[in-house]
Parts: sequence; C-alpha cells; structure tokens
Amino acid sequence: MTTPTNTAPPRLLSLDVYRGATMLFMTSDMMGIARLARQWGTDSGFWRFIEFQTSHVQWSGWSAWDMIQPSFMFMAGVALPWSLGSRLARGDKPLHLWLHALWRSFLLIAIGIFLRSVGKPQTYFTFEDVLTQIGLGYPFLFALGFTKPRVQAMAAAAILLGYWALFALFPAPGPDYPWTAVGVPADWPYHLHGFAAHWDKNSNPAHFADVWFLNLFPREKPFLFNSGGYMTLNFVPSLATMIFGLLAGGVLRSGVPDKVRKLAIYGIAGLALGWLLDAVGVAPMVKRIWTPGWTIFAGGFTTLVLAGLYWMIDVRGWRGWTFPFVVVGMNSIAMYVMGHLIDGFIAQSLRIHLGQGVFSVFGPQLAPVLQGGVVLTILWLICLWMYRRKIFLRL
Repeated sequence: MTTPTNTAPPRLLSLDVYRGATMLFMTSDMMGIARLARQWGTDSGFWRFIEFQTSHVQWSGWSAWDMIQPSFMFMAGVALPWSLGSRLARGDKPLHLWLHALWRSFLLIAIGIFLRSVGKPQTYFTFEDVLTQIGLGYPFLFALGFTKPRVQAMAAAAILLGYWALFALFPAPGPDYPWTAVGVPADWPYHLHGFAAHWDKNSNPAHFADVWFLNLFPREKPFLFNSGGYMTLNFVPSLATMIFGLLAGGVLRSGVPDKVRKLAIYGIAGLALGWLLDAVGVAPMVKRIWTPGWTIFAGGFTTLVLAGLYWMIDVRGWRGWTFPFVVVGMNSIAMYVMGHLIDGFIAQSLRIHLGQGVFSVFGPQLAPVLQGGVVLTILWLICLWMYRRKIFLRL
C-alpha cells in the first residue's frame, strides 16, 4: 500500500468552481425553469431544448440535469488526494484519518436521510440521495486513496463488470410481468427491449433488493417500489464514478506533464465507450440505476468538464469570473442544506413583509422564476457572508 505525499497541496480552484457551478445549477430548480419551458415550449425549439436540459430523462439517455449527481460524486473522488495530503501534512495518524472518514460517511448518510424526511410523519429511510450515496461508498473510496492508480482503475473495472453481470444474469421481465404493481404503466413508452430489458425500470435486481432492504426499517407503509426507479444499490457502480474522480485528482496532483491532455483523452474515451455500449445494447445508459454504460459515459463527461476548468483557471489563470462560484463551492454542503430547508421560509417571509403579490409583478407565469431567483440570490448572499468570515461547513 502506498501513502499519498504528505505535503500540503495548494487548493484546486477549478474544483471549487466546478462544485459551486454544479450546486447553483441544481438549486436553480427552485426557479421552475423546466415547468415554464413546458408551458412556453409547444411551438418553440429553444424552450423544448431548455425543458429537456433542465429535467431528468425518463429512463435511458442523458441531459445536462442528469449530470448533476455524477458531477458531485466525481468531485468527491477528485478532492480526496487533496484532503489526504492536507491531513498527512499536519501529522494526522492513520487511525485518526480512518475515524474521520467513517464519521464523514455516517454524517453524509444521516444528513441525506434527514433532508428526505422533512415533512414526513416519521423518519423516511431512503438511500438514493446524492449525500447518502456518497456516504455509502466513501469508506471504500478512502481505502483506495492509499493505493496506486493501477489498483484504483482495476477496482473500478471490477465493480462495473461485476455489477453488469448481476443485471445481465438476472431474468429480464417477461410478458406477464406485473408492471402496474411496481408503478410502471405496461404501455410505458420508455421500456427497454431485447438484451437491454435487463436494465428496465423496477424489474431489475436492485429493485428487488430494495423491496427487501428498505422494509427492514420502520415505515409509514411498506415499500413496494420507487416511483422514479432510483435504487440503494446505485452506490456500488457510483463508487466507480468516485474512483474516476480519484484517478483524475491523482493526475492533477502528480508531477506528470500534459495533465489537461491526459484528462481530455480519458474524457473523450469515456464518452465514446459509454455511447458505444449503449448503442449496441450491451449496457444502456440509465442514470436512475447507474448502469455501467452510464457510469463510463458520465465519467467521461465530468472528466472533460474538470479538464476544461483546470485549463482555464489553474493553467491559464483566467480567474476573474470565478468568484460567484467559489463562494458556493467552498460551502457546498451549507448551500445544499439551506436549499432543502429554508427556501420556503425565505419566500414566505418576503411575501409577509413585501406583500403577497411581490413575485407576480411580471405576471403569474413568471412568478415562480422570480421567487426562485430572489431566494437563490439570498442563499448566495448567506454563502458570501460565510465566505467573508471564513466560516466553512465541512464534514
């Protein structure tokens, strides 16, 4: 086992920008842009494009919105070499490192469940949230952080091959499969066919694993299916996404030349291979169950984004535009929690003090956009206040 270099690394500004931009994109959901686009997009190619890119695809394929979660998971891997380097530089012992990693994993899972339980009559145990997914895989990622890149790549390949085999060998749904009992219309137009049917919605091994696993917890009513098709076992292949980030972070922290070129080649290769696996039907790209085809494609996408940002910001030094994103990127957990907990409180407070029609000044259709924009601006200002006072919520 190898140990990361125990010298404190300089902060990777491009990673903060990537994290902040992704968080702002995600929280822009409160503006209801996709809903507005659906209303206005009947005869407009532009609005149909906006609606598609700000919504999840129904099953296979991808949109910009689908890249939010893999970006966060990829960045968790990218950040690990920097985190380990900083802690080793200040003299942390291996036991302390492991205790911190396990505590971080627990907190991520607990916060994810807590946020999903808001408004529920009891604790809502669910594990498909991005925080819980990172938390479930983080101890394994942390262990790999002490290994060589070759071992990390082999681990990602083994995970994806094994997970592919689990689905491929599991019986595909037959003509008598009870689709309506698992929340899927029998005539659903997004069903997969042929060999790809092994990765169809709520008819795969991850679905049946959740029917058993989630019913081990106290529930308001028995778990029968996830309406979106998201599964707890997604954390297994998404661990490969984090490993791809770990490999990318290792490249950026190493002394090898042509870092951007290396990342660009890896990114393009990932896009091409993921697309090919989907096109031939061997491993369709389905984000909701994190198929191997999706994992590879999304890994290519996120690697290219990181390579582009690293080239612009850390290599070329074009940093004048980055500040709004850095403010959020350095307090992404705080932004994530606030976006789930106090967005409604802020909006209602503004209505109370400024009038119930404060967001309707441009008409009822634009009211959600204005409300979300104002709330998002206030959340950013809170992050700015924290940034100015060097208050950073980290796990």
